[in-house]
Amino acid sequence: MDKILVAIGGIISSFFVYWYFFMKKEQTVEASESIDILVEGGYKPSTISIPYGKTTRINFLRKDGNSCLEDVVLADFKIRKSLPMNEKVTIEVTPDKKGDFDFTCGMGMFHGKLIVK
Repeated sequence: MDKILVAIGGIISSFFVYWYFFMKKEQTVEASESIDILVEGGYKPSTISIPYGKTTRINFLRKDGNSCLEDVVLADFKIRKSLPMNEKVTIEVTPDKKGDFDFTCGMGMFHGKLIVK
């Protein structure tokens, strides 16, 4: 009986892991001219769609004291900005190509994505 319970538990765990890593959909937030991102345990929202060829202001507001989140890096745009606690920091981005572009914390532990359409 215990072998059956362990087997059922393993199957349920496998489905959960598959769902969590492969089927979980990211919610994309559309931004036209500006967007506010809360920096607290990561980036909220973490996936942003911005228009191709137009300047978009991304406003970061850091509420998390984690030292990893002190900087935000948009490597594809050659931007690295310091994010002081409880201060809004605005980054202007004018994408010259379409695609997906990552942004991360200074240590690369927290991630977000810009989708240029």
